Amino acid sequence: MQTVSPSGPLYVHRLRFTRLTTVLAFVLACIFVLSGCTSSAEVVDKDKGIAAEQPNIIWLMSEDISTDLGCYGFPDVRTPNLDALAAQGVRFENAFVTNPICSPSRSAMMVGAHQVKTNTHHHRSNREVPLSAPYVPFTKLLRDVGYTTVLGHHGVRGKGRKTDVNFKHKPIGPWDGTTEFGLFDKFDTFTAADQPFFAQIQLNVTHRGDWWEEVSQQAADRHDPAEVTLPEYMADDPVVRKDWARYLDQLEYMDGEVAMIRQELEEKGLADNTIIIFIGDNGRCNIRGKGYLNDPGLHIPLIIYDPRSSGARAQVRSEVVSATDITASVLQYAGAELPAFLTGQPLQSEGFDREYVYAARDLWDEIDEKSRAIVSKDWKYIRNDMPDVPYDAHQAYLEFYRPAVQAMRKLNEAGKLTPVQALFFQPNKPAEEFYDLANDPDELNNLANQPEYAEQLDQFRRRAERYDREMAPVSDVYNPVHASAVDVLNHIKTKHPDLHQQMLDGEEIGYKKAANLYKEYKKKSDD
Repeated sequence: MQTVSPSGPLYVHRLRFTRLTTVLAFVLACIFVLSGCTSSAEVVDKDKGIAAEQPNIIWLMSEDISTDLGCYGFPDVRTPNLDALAAQGVRFENAFVTNPICSPSRSAMMVGAHQVKTNTHHHRSNREVPLSAPYVPFTKLLRDVGYTTVLGHHGVRGKGRKTDVNFKHKPIGPWDGTTEFGLFDKFDTFTAADQPFFAQIQLNVTHRGDWWEEVSQQAADRHDPAEVTLPEYMADDPVVRKDWARYLDQLEYMDGEVAMIRQELEEKGLADNTIIIFIGDNGRCNIRGKGYLNDPGLHIPLIIYDPRSSGARAQVRSEVVSATDITASVLQYAGAELPAFLTGQPLQSEGFDREYVYAARDLWDEIDEKSRAIVSKDWKYIRNDMPDVPYDAHQAYLEFYRPAVQAMRKLNEAGKLTPVQALFFQPNKPAEEFYDLANDPDELNNLANQPEYAEQLDQFRRRAERYDREMAPVSDVYNPVHASAVDVLNHIKTKHPDLHQQMLDGEEIGYKKAANLYKEYKKKSDD
């Protein structure tokens, strides 16, 4: 097979062709559905047809995205490959991560147990601390039943090898939890000889990075900032519009990578026995998104395509789903043992039953925080135990990668934001938040202080307290990694004020460039 890099012009031409073919596939799938008895928008019961043979499983994890795909009704974006995957499989409307930050969220999914319970809830912490017994990564359980476990992919941007979990580990090697801490068997490639195989592939183009402008410039059909549709809580400003348009370009690049992987499965004769699971690792990296317990931070896309099961086509499931349920589902698909420590349930099980997701926000780099949330289909409760920490906490790393925040700060200081837009820039957070999701999906009207909701609020408050007890950490070891972005930002402020002013004006100077300037300065100082 010819490997096509999504960064070159050949990929652009292939992407155009792929879009045409996948749109045709999507149309044909819709015709098939409409000619049968199941509507593509119908909410149906859970799939019960699971083949006895061990399937291959590919877990595609797009970084930092909310439900920002065409099949979820997200405006302006073109994601024909994922839309077709949803039309051929099952799309989950109410899937949520247990933490809106990458490493705690990934820790929960890698173990299948809530990150607070396993003491992996603080971002970039306990990296040299082994998991407490009886917890093990789910890839170890897959290996026990004969799976080859693969990390990354040779054709995606950056090779997709990210692990980023908050316990002692290394990407490749055996696991025993005491002297060996390898999570996967091999990098980048799956073959027929590896069957049954499990591959976890990170699609990192959607993560904030210095590549965004280049990817956007090379897009076959770039988004015009003047034409994008902004949420109500985002200011209508040229910097904000440009940032939003570039995000849409990253989503479409990522959609092309999904097509490339599916094409490889076809060419290798593996497509008919390979389950594809597509999710986001946490919400989009923008205001109210990544790092926050609001909907754009917790609500993720989840699509499962099982080619072996003709009954699971064009389904939409509305149950509330936790990211740890996906881990349990992978284990059940593989025929692996479901350990008692799991806090997730297999989605394909007839007994699947979840009403709530318990989510948490804790340390993120240098910003200490403690907030908890209960999410149901219709309601959201948030308890902010540190209300004095504002939403806009000026976290050093984010200063390099959130031009919309920089622009809206200036507008807020000038009194030019609407009340809804200004919420993010208040000096404190409310101690409690309570939202009616059916009528307020953007979570803009806090009902916590309205007397008519006092009884419902108390029910969710008590439920959060019960989860606090159930998910109490197994240990109190706390070894966070120093956030080097703090040093880099201080260096830019003091030694490169011109670059810092560009940041304040909503330009991305590039964290990598800034970090290299700091390293050069440190090296000269040390010499």
